[in-house]
Order: sequence, then structure tokens, then C-alpha cells
Amino acid sequence: MGRRIVIIGAVALGPKVACRARRLDPDADILLVDRDDLISYGGCGIPYYVSDDVSDLVQLRKTTYDAVRDEAFFRDYKRIRVKTRTEATAIDRRARTVTLRDLDKGVEELAPYDALVLGTGSIPFVPPVQGASLKGVFSVANLHDARTVKALLMSGKIGSAVVVGAGPIGLEMAEGMADLWGVETTVVEMAPQILPQALGPDMARLAQNELERREVRVLTGDRLLGVLDGGSGQVKGVSMEKAGEIPCQLVVFATGVRPNAALARDAGLALGPAGGILVDDRMRTSDPNVYAGGDCVELRNLVSGESVHMPLGSLANRQGRVIGTNATGGHARFMGTVGTFCIKLFGLGVARAGLTEAQARAAGFDPVCGLMGMSDRAHFYPTEKMMFLKLIADRRTRKVLGVEALGENGDAVKARVDAVAALLPHGPTTEDVSNLEVGYSPPYASAMDILNACANTLENILDGRNTPMSAEQFLEQFKKGELTVVDIRAPETAGPGQAKYGERWVSIPLDTLSERWAEVPRDRDAVLLCSSGLRSYESQRILAAKGIELPHVQGGWFLLRGLDPGLLEVEDKA
Repeated sequence: MGRRIVIIGAVALGPKVACRARRLDPDADILLVDRDDLISYGGCGIPYYVSDDVSDLVQLRKTTYDAVRDEAFFRDYKRIRVKTRTEATAIDRRARTVTLRDLDKGVEELAPYDALVLGTGSIPFVPPVQGASLKGVFSVANLHDARTVKALLMSGKIGSAVVVGAGPIGLEMAEGMADLWGVETTVVEMAPQILPQALGPDMARLAQNELERREVRVLTGDRLLGVLDGGSGQVKGVSMEKAGEIPCQLVVFATGVRPNAALARDAGLALGPAGGILVDDRMRTSDPNVYAGGDCVELRNLVSGESVHMPLGSLANRQGRVIGTNATGGHARFMGTVGTFCIKLFGLGVARAGLTEAQARAAGFDPVCGLMGMSDRAHFYPTEKMMFLKLIADRRTRKVLGVEALGENGDAVKARVDAVAALLPHGPTTEDVSNLEVGYSPPYASAMDILNACANTLENILDGRNTPMSAEQFLEQFKKGELTVVDIRAPETAGPGQAKYGERWVSIPLDTLSERWAEVPRDRDAVLLCSSGLRSYESQRILAAKGIELPHVQGGWFLLRGLDPGLLEVEDKA
């Protein structure tokens, strides 16, 4: 008799395990079990179905060769038994059996196993507020919810909606509802910024401005008190601690997920600090005959060393291959994650890998960041767009801890972050990224790529040659009247600042600074400013040689304009 492999959960991880195991062991008896009747689908595509970028729900269930991944597909193409609408209720680890219950018939059976795989996924977190169970409140955790929400939007009965939570799913849902369906959409987030686990405050602000420019209202730093009942169990709005009542007919909770680890916990398997199943680098639980992966497990963060919950379909698929190998007698390893993430927000691509500054500080590092605004292609190439890229390193070791990027050409943004993500497991230093070899051609990159340039900037900061001021710090102090700008751009570019702020905005172009350095204000706090931070750094070096120490705005005017588009209230010609 062949090896008996039972897999609980059939969305992302489970089917990958089953298919890999079948390829490696043609004689294995493989059973795939799921509570739902819809299995093996791209859950991360749900927001794009709601937005109608994917018009038919079945597309999320199809293979690349157009076959629908249902029970018949796995039976006929893969020789894998599937039981849908079936719940695993208990694991007897000593007897190596799983109790399965048919949800339609109520009948129970025991499924024996040689290897058991838990791919039980995650459970949406819904805050315990009044009205959370009303009609018109969804978490969009599966295809059934997705179908219902899209039908409501197509009906034309939804004029306004509130998305609770400004993580990736919430923002993707907000974009879909506002962009295609014209729904007046508000995103509310308890944290002080959007994407609080993915980005630093500066990149998050740039992304938020894009949402607001597209008429998505964003309220951060505010707490949901409850969902308002309009009668007959219908939603009429939400109540916020600061913003008060916001009328709407639809509420989408996107407040994160929790590992679905109850089955593992009841079986006595070890869980981690986030409540996920603990696994080793072979994806084995504390019982070597039981494997687990996907959204129900915790993984080692390869930068901080901490145990983290990282619910991503891309990770689940890679883990599934490892488990399928090991469940059939192999020795594959999955070492952990660096938390690589990307998202499209209207016209912007946003990505990151590793730790944010706040996460690095919490993990015991002393983070220093270099931030660059620069063309993502050669500056003379017609499709070039501005990209912002941030590298974060530890001050003492110069070990690179994270990268964040944002720009209009999302493919260029993702490429830079992916390059650093590939290095992060190996503990790269700033010098490694400074000298990183990447492909060059004007349609794709500059000869000095933004990655190399940003790493050079960070090295100069660490060496004490570059003294930056963050754009956020500048905006805070400048608006209080505490700073004078020394604008080293061309006079016509500096003109709007002079016109609005008078003596607080001094124009000394870079090509005249060597002769006019004595005009730099010495009786008040001043800061150097150029378009991107490159020329202001050069100016800083010129002045340092004269004994004048001034900081410069990191990211320059391009970043300031992105963070605060109304700073000058006129169009800049830089």
C-alpha cells in the first residue's frame, strides 16, 4: 500500500502539496479536504474581481491552460481524492488518524495518515463592535463574500462604502469600489498611517495622497465605535471616535487575519507568539509526522530572527512544494521570509522587503535610512517616471535591514525591491547594495541605478559626510516658522518659494554657491534644498569646506511636493 497523505485545507497550500506529492510518489494515497465547496483559487485576486479587472469569478479558479480546479480536475488530472464540504474536527496523533465530518450529511469518518498536512489558513479579524453582523457588512474572506459584494455594487444600490482597515486588502478593495463603480469610499484606520505594517510614514503619506487624489477619503488615527443599523438589519453608516457618523450602505472589514490554528492547538501542537503553528525549516510541526504551512503558521523573519505571521499566497505556494517533497520522503527546506510585499494603488506601484524603521528599532537595531528620488529609467528616455526608494541599515554593522519603493512604473518599483529581497537572507551591507550589479539599458534603468545611488547616499550618511533632514521633520519645523530654506536650484525654480515665504526662502543656485557662500544665513536655522537631494548634498560639501554645517532635505523638493502638494500652491517647473 502506498504512503497515506491527508491534507486539511485546499485553497493555496494544500493543492500545491498534493500535486507535488503526486509527482514524486505516483502510488501515494492523497486525500485533500476542505470545508468549502470552492477550492484551489487565487484569494489575492478577490479585490480585482470586485473591481472587475477580473470579470468572471471562475477565472480565479482556472489553471493557465483554462481548466477549472474543482474536484473533478484533481481526480482526473492529478489522481487526488478531494472531499469538499468536509471539516476536520480532531487529530489523534498517537493513532495517526483525523476525524472528518461531512457538513451536509453530518456523518463522521476516520482518515488514517502517514503524513498529515495542515493548511487551514487564517480567519478574518472583525473588531467586536456593535453592528458587525448587520447585512451589508463583509470581510471578503472567500469567493462567496466576493460574489455577494460585487453583486451589490453592480446593483447600483451602493452609493457609499466604508473600508475598515488600511492594509493591502482594504486599500485594494477601496480602489476597486471607487475606480470602477464610482462608489463614494472612505478608508478608516486606527493607526496613524495607511499600510502601517508595510511602510514607513513618509512612503505611506505618498501612497495616501494618491488615494485622496483619486477621491478616496482616508481617515487615520481614528477608531471605529460601531456600525449603525438603518432598520431591518441594513447598514446606514459607521460611528467613529473622532470623525463621528459616516453614512454608507456597505462596510468592508479588512482589519487583518489571525492564524486558523484551533485544530493544531487542540491536538497539542506547539504554537508561536502570534498564535500560528510553529514549524521547522522542513515545515514540520512539533510532531514530525504533521506538517503545516500557509496562513496558519509562523515563520522566521530572516532579517530580525523573530517569529512572524506572514499570510501571503506566494509563500504558501513555495512552502507547499517543500512539504510535498518532505511528505514523500525528501529533504527540502524553507528557511523563512523577509516579508516581501507589493501593491498597486491606482497609478502607483508600492513595494517593500525586510523591516521598516520602526520594526528595526523594535527588533533592537539602530536604523539609519537613505532616501532617494530619481528617474526609474534613463532620465532622457520617454517613459521615465520619478521613483522614491528608501534603504534602511543598522548604524553599527551597516547591515541592510529593509527597502521601500514607490513610483508610477510599478514593474520598476517591484524589480528594485526584489533585487534587495534576494540579498536580505544573506545579511548584505550597504556596500553590497552600492556595488550590486543590475541590468542596464535606458528603457529600464539609469547607468547609475537608483539602488546603487541610494546605497551610496546611505554610506555617506553612515560615514558622516552627508547630514540629512527628513522631509517630515522639515515640513513640521518649516510650518512652525523655525527654518529658512537655502534653495540651490535655478532662480526661476526657486521663485515660487521666494514669492510665498520671502526672507525664509533664499535662492543661491549651486553654480554660484562657491562665490556666494557668505550669503548663507548664519543667524537662524537653515536647510539646503534641491529637487532630489543630490545637488543639495554637493552644496553641503562645499559649505562644509567653508566651516558651515547645514543639513539638507533628504529626497528634496520632489519628495516634499509628494508629501505636501500644497506647500507652495503653485506648479513647480523643476
